[in-house]
Amino acid sequence: MALFAKDIGIDLGTIRTLIAEGGEVVLNEPTMVAIAVEEQKIVEVGDAALNMFGRVPESIEVSRPLQNGVIADYEVTQKLLEYFIKKVSGSMRLFRPRVMVSVPYGVTSIESRAVHEAALEAGTREAFLIQQPLAAAIGVDLPINTPSGNMIICLGGGATQAAILAMYGIVSAQTLRAGGIQLDEAIIGYVRKKYGLIIGEMTAEQIKLKIGAAVPQEEEDSVEIQGQDQVSGLPKPLSLTTGEIVEALEEPLMDIVETARKVLEKTPPELVSDIIDRGIALCGGNSLLPGIDKLLTKELGVPAYLVDNPKTAIAEGASLALEPSVFAKIKRNLPAV
Repeated sequence: MALFAKDIGIDLGTIRTLIAEGGEVVLNEPTMVAIAVEEQKIVEVGDAALNMFGRVPESIEVSRPLQNGVIADYEVTQKLLEYFIKKVSGSMRLFRPRVMVSVPYGVTSIESRAVHEAALEAGTREAFLIQQPLAAAIGVDLPINTPSGNMIICLGGGATQAAILAMYGIVSAQTLRAGGIQLDEAIIGYVRKKYGLIIGEMTAEQIKLKIGAAVPQEEEDSVEIQGQDQVSGLPKPLSLTTGEIVEALEEPLMDIVETARKVLEKTPPELVSDIIDRGIALCGGNSLLPGIDKLLTKELGVPAYLVDNPKTAIAEGASLALEPSVFAKIKRNLPAV
């Protein structure tokens, strides 16, 4: 039975929620809930809710309470956080945990306050917010304690953020409220337009994970899927190739490139020279899309590289940000609530 208060970092993402303690991830589950519609009661959370997605009657609704990185359903988000925090802290804890919750760069004061209040009501002793690019930079150990420039791009499920950091703060940044979900939607639209087949979100995501790429690959992979003919409504098989997915993803990926380009354009020249020397760090689930580092390197003229912990960097950095030596340096740069 745990009796002493924990300090935990929370990466509250559109697709997944990760919780870390002392720089180590202790929970990684889908940001998803299943709700009994009539009673408006949550019946499952996380992995259990994901397993129900697309497989339940109309009396149960499976949904994501966050959209584009921010809270879309406050009450459900609060219950989800309460469930996850209790899972890692224990229901018999005498002292409530102190938490650092990540939020996208540029969220409004109303959006920030919603996250802060949800975290407090979920059973925490004290809650702080940290911008996701800053948390990620701490999590991947970028040298942001100096006046030199560092650039990181967080490629998340609901948002994409590009940021320049120095002296434990964000110098310039921009958020595109689109991410992995929009890549999946691009695949859905491509299959519908080219083949007249309807596929679901989960199928599109599996296609992206199995054969997706940002640039043409030397070896062409393929995958067999089942879609629903939009005319007859009957099931129909289809084979897709990597080249087709590269074509499908071209437009949303160029939106990501443009977001990063705008940040570089408004960055002081002295910092840009540092970034050219150090490169651009890539993190987030979509940074694992094959070839996205090559695409960004080509389009931006600055070398981009994948960090060692792309999926967990934000949660790990949020937890490390609560360490006294780090917290004292970043406190002035945290979002006000």
